[in-house]
Amino acid sequence: MKEKRELGRNGLLVDAMGLGCMGMSFAYGDPKDPKEMTYLLQQAVELGETFFDTAEVYGPFTNEALLGRALAPYKDQVTIASKCGICIENGKQIVDANLDGIRKSLEGSLKRLDRDSIDLYFLHRVDPKVPIEDVAELMGQFQKEGKIKHWGLSEAGLETIKRANAVTPLAAVESEYSLWTREPEKELFPLLEQLGIGFIPFSPLGKGYLTGAISANTQFAENDGRSNLPRFTKEAIAANEKLLDLIDRFAKSKQATPAQIALAWILAQKPWIVPIPGTTKLSRLKENLGALDVKFTEDELNNLNESSKEIKITGNRYSAELAKRAGK
Repeated sequence: MKEKRELGRNGLLVDAMGLGCMGMSFAYGDPKDPKEMTYLLQQAVELGETFFDTAEVYGPFTNEALLGRALAPYKDQVTIASKCGICIENGKQIVDANLDGIRKSLEGSLKRLDRDSIDLYFLHRVDPKVPIEDVAELMGQFQKEGKIKHWGLSEAGLETIKRANAVTPLAAVESEYSLWTREPEKELFPLLEQLGIGFIPFSPLGKGYLTGAISANTQFAENDGRSNLPRFTKEAIAANEKLLDLIDRFAKSKQATPAQIALAWILAQKPWIVPIPGTTKLSRLKENLGALDVKFTEDELNNLNESSKEIKITGNRYSAELAKRAGK
């Protein structure tokens, strides 16, 4: 991939669009066949994709192991982001950022990824029981030890970001952002711009909704996380089709797909934003990468920005339980 973007102020250059790997092992129904996913990951590199996002909890552990095996032949070419701070107990995700646990997580991730150093290491969720300054100091220690190159926070609130960055500068913040999740624009973006921190939006295609492939008749498996999200009830899916209609109009005018419009829109917002759409299909991977060639005129971008803002989105992005863990 020719287009690179810088995350943070310490020289972390990554592809303008990364590949989110969670769905290969976790969250969207049964895990996919590791051989098929190995082929997909290796094809991604051959297509020019070199930035991959994973986490200890995806599986747990199996997604990192998959990347470690699949990307071993390309070690010097790829950049990997992983995460710590969530564990699974009795089938439930528990936020836990105790410092000893983070160190054990890092050692485990290095082993599974088969690397000496992780390029970008995130605290997956902020743990209110552990001062963020302590976590930031530990991440700085990891950098001195050469075990991580850069660090970041996922789903963190503004004050937490400021406090963490003051101790050990952050390269990136991860949170949800897309044409139907615009909250980061109001306060988060100005702060990141001010502090020189990059932004990695996950679910840039609205967990599949913005591709147009999901309808009110779509049946989600019980182990598909979307089955418990307010925005994926039949009523919400139907109510939000106005946004799909808008995206579709732009797709037709640009001779692109809805997914490419949704991703190109994100890429056009700021030069320090790197979306990480996930997929388990080679055809979708190629389609997503095609978004890099979709460019908007200033008028087109203003039109899409303003028209989409006028559409009221139905349904919260998280259930009440999941919402408690975001933005503290």
